[in-house]
Amino acid sequence: MSFTKTTEQESNHNHLEKMDVSELLTRINNEDKTVADAVALALPQIETLVLQIVKKIEEGGRLFYIGAGTSGRLGIVDASECPPTFGVPHDLVIGIIAGGDYAIRKAVEFSEDSKTQGWKDLQEYNISSNDVVIGIAASGTTPYVISALSACNENNITTGCISCNKNSPLSNVSKFPIDVVVGPEFITGSSRMKAGTAQKLVLNMITTSTMIQLGHVKGNKMVDMQLSNNKLLDRGAKMIMKEINITKDEALKLLNKYKNVRAAINNFNNERT
Repeated sequence: MSFTKTTEQESNHNHLEKMDVSELLTRINNEDKTVADAVALALPQIETLVLQIVKKIEEGGRLFYIGAGTSGRLGIVDASECPPTFGVPHDLVIGIIAGGDYAIRKAVEFSEDSKTQGWKDLQEYNISSNDVVIGIAASGTTPYVISALSACNENNITTGCISCNKNSPLSNVSKFPIDVVVGPEFITGSSRMKAGTAQKLVLNMITTSTMIQLGHVKGNKMVDMQLSNNKLLDRGAKMIMKEINITKDEALKLLNKYKNVRAAINNFNNERT
């Protein structure tokens, strides 16, 4: 299978330093408009992986993201949003980055080149065949990620990936690959741009569709969200007001009592029957 690293190909734009701000922004925006279309082409791959994730989590497993640099950070962001958004435990979706937590803010030199550390990092979480591990790498060539997925395969752990190059080494080692080919970046090789945007879109799709399938959304509302600030308390109260037709004060009292939108609605309805 041929492999072309389109994420490293020459930009379609040149002499960027001679452009004014307006032209730069317009050209970047025009490139960004192509990303959603590239993701759309990968929807069948995304669906296949999501079905595997739902199945594994229903059986008691977890979802892991593993990546380096921008890719690793995107995985951590997506994982960290699941507990407050869907009320799930913090250890259900876990993001791992090459170089450890320090690398979330500052680059750790050569950490992505290790062919052993990825598997070691996963083992710290007692990874097992119940779990799913998704490798994230725009290039699809990151040794830290590829070697981690190879070790997962050897240990009968379900693997997926998100890459922005077709037929990449990462895709070939993954059991359920997702290839979102966005083409050359506006700045040659700067995969934090279109590739990063594509990865973020796919990550949103994966966890959102998974959590809906697992029952953490009612209608179109986040009824299991954590009520961690006044904005979310107000949102929760409005959900309850609309669902059971009570005043805001009554809704806030229910939230104060049950600490959860779903629990407040269910207990109110149970008390009335």
